[in-house]
Amino acid sequence: MIVMNIKSPEAFRTISEVSKDLALPQHVLRFWETKFVQIKPIKRGGGRRYYRPEDIELLKGIKYLLYNDGYTIRGVQKVIKENGAKKILSKSYQIKNFTSDEVNIKSQPVDNYLQKNIGDSKRKKLMNVLNDLVELKKKLNQGD
Repeated sequence: MIVMNIKSPEAFRTISEVSKDLALPQHVLRFWETKFVQIKPIKRGGGRRYYRPEDIELLKGIKYLLYNDGYTIRGVQKVIKENGAKKILSKSYQIKNFTSDEVNIKSQPVDNYLQKNIGDSKRKKLMNVLNDLVELKKKLNQGD
């Protein structure tokens, strides 16, 4: 008979447990600690890290923004600075696009296609890139 040691949700987790639960390498978690001062695992003898449940929720939110919404580390830092870490903690699995910029583009067929086939967050980012490309093309054409 195999008995697994299942921890309560309030229990602290080691870096290997968090790494496994979030499907992230341990070095990524250590790197994020250097980039996000809000992640503060408790360090015990020998430098062993123990993550609190709040740390884990914050890591989930950061992972979601980086891997699902396509934010950069600097972008996530800006989101945390503007909205607070608690905003990410509250619903890490339901995070919306915090930096919602209005998209002004006249290309309706592209906009309709993007709206139907991808999420709002990615659509807005693609539309911003498209706007930037249109502006660059205008600048290049002025040089002719």
